[in-house]
Amino acid sequence: MLGFALRRILVAVSVAVTVSVASFMLLHLSGDLATAIAGPEATSEQIAAIRRQYGLDEPLLAQFMAWAGRALQLDFGHSFYFRERVTDLIAARLPVTLTLGVIALGVALVVAIPLGVLAAVKRDTWIDRAALAVSVIGQAMPSFWFGLTLIMVFSVNLRWLPVSGNATWKHFVLPAVALGYYAMPAVMRLTRNGMLEVLASDYVRTARAKGLPPHKVLLRHALRNAVIPVIALAAVQFGFMLGGSIVIEAVFSLQGLGQLAWESIARNDFPVVQAIVLVLAMVYIALTLAADLLNALFDPRLRS
Repeated sequence: MLGFALRRILVAVSVAVTVSVASFMLLHLSGDLATAIAGPEATSEQIAAIRRQYGLDEPLLAQFMAWAGRALQLDFGHSFYFRERVTDLIAARLPVTLTLGVIALGVALVVAIPLGVLAAVKRDTWIDRAALAVSVIGQAMPSFWFGLTLIMVFSVNLRWLPVSGNATWKHFVLPAVALGYYAMPAVMRLTRNGMLEVLASDYVRTARAKGLPPHKVLLRHALRNAVIPVIALAAVQFGFMLGGSIVIEAVFSLQGLGQLAWESIARNDFPVVQAIVLVLAMVYIALTLAADLLNALFDPRLRS
C-alpha cells in the first residue's frame, strides 16, 4: 500500500507542476499582458512602465519561477481591478463555492444511489429504463439551461425560492439541484453496475440460500460492497463540481469563486484568473489522489 501511495503522490505532484506551468503560460500566450492591463488608450511609454512594474520585461522562465515561488507561499499578487490581495479575494469567495459543492454532491448521492439500486433490482423493467433515461438526460442537458428552467418554474412562476444571491440556505437550493444533476448520471450508473455485479456473486446467493430477508441481503451484503467505488467517484465528482460551478454561480449570481472568475475574465484581471485556475486544479488533483487511495484501500487488487 505504501508503494502504491508513493507512486500516486508522485503522479499528483507531476500533474500539479504541469498544471502550474500551463496556467502560467496560457495567460501569457493570450496576448501582451502589459497592453491589456494598460488599456487601448495607453501610450507606448505607459505600456513600457507597466511592463517594468509587473516584471513582464523579464524572461518567461524568470517570471514563472518568481510567480511559482510566491504561489507556494499563497501569495498570488494583487488584483488589477479589485485592488486587493488575490489571496484575500479567494479566501472570501471560496466558502460559498465549497458550500455549493457539498450540498450539490449530497443531492446527487441521495438521489442517484437509491435510483441505481432500484434500477439494478428491477433490471430490464420500465423502472430500469426510466432510470437510464434520467441518466442520459442528465448528461445531455446543459447545466445553465437546467438552471434557468429551475428559476422559471420555482422562482418566477411558483415563487417558492429566491432567484439569486447567497444570503440564506434557500439561495443554495436551486443551484445545488442544478449542479448536483450534473453528477447524478455517473453515480447512478456506477451504483447500478456495481449492484448487478454484486447481486450475481456467490456470497449473495449464499446469503439468500440461508433464508435471510431480501432487504438484509440487499443492504447489508450487496449495497455495502457495491457502494465502495461510488465513494471514490464522489471525490472526483466533487472536484468536477467546483470547476463546473463557474456557470451555475453566474446563472444564480452566487458570490463564489465561479462568479469571481467570470468577473475577472471579463475585466482582464489576470492575477485573479491565474490564481483561481491554479487553486481549483490543485483541489481537483488532491481529490483525485484521495479517490485513488480510497479505491486501493478498499480493493487490494488495485495496489499491484
